[in-house]
Amino acid sequence: MRAPSFRDRALVVRTHDFGEADRVIVLLTRGHGLVRGVAKGVRRIRSRFGSRLQPFVELDVQLHPGRNLHSITGADTVAYHGSGLIEDYTRYTCACAVLESAERLAVAESGDDPWLFDAAAATLPRLRTVIDPTVELDSFLLRAMAHAGWSPSLFDCAQCGRPGPHHAFHPASGGAVCGTCRPPGAATPDAAVLRLMWWLAHNAWPAVDAARLASERSGDGLFTDFAGQAHQLIRAHLQWHLEHRVRSLDLLDQG
Repeated sequence: MRAPSFRDRALVVRTHDFGEADRVIVLLTRGHGLVRGVAKGVRRIRSRFGSRLQPFVELDVQLHPGRNLHSITGADTVAYHGSGLIEDYTRYTCACAVLESAERLAVAESGDDPWLFDAAAATLPRLRTVIDPTVELDSFLLRAMAHAGWSPSLFDCAQCGRPGPHHAFHPASGGAVCGTCRPPGAATPDAAVLRLMWWLAHNAWPAVDAARLASERSGDGLFTDFAGQAHQLIRAHLQWHLEHRVRSLDLLDQG
């Protein structure tokens, strides 16, 4: 017996053309994990879906299960987050990185766990207005990695547990490592970089904003430098554990 149709909240994370007029839509749903569906006739001028089935649109979708692909039979817009993102290269690539990373992480997620959808849906509108969208992206990535069960150690040594702060970071070792456990090739960030990462991982935005303001007042540029170092460590840790490059992060760093 065929499974019944269902409705769910969803974000479009990726699309590609299929046949003459159809399009395959990869959806991050709130209650069913990652779902691949086909929207029939969506590329025709008079498509009933209009422009709704695109990235940065939060949807309420109707899906009919199929053997390989679900059929998208209805899609209503809940929120459009593209305004303020698509006009700015950094904000746009950060938003793309949120969706691409969420897709990669969702492969290991339980279908009935809404956390990843909720976190991505909350991050996209913030990327439109925050001072530094890359810092917002890094907070999302750290929290998503923690939810997946492989957040980096940022204080105690990831290998022996020796209390920090430490001055070495190695993704394959699990994050921060002490001088004894430090392997060849480990990065040597300032302790303030790991502290900033801890704040981002725990949504400690008052501390982040205070550090940014203090740096701006002094004109030392340290916050920008530390945030840049933190981004590279977070990116390295994410891609090590995903065992896959996140193309949007490459484009972000080329901008």
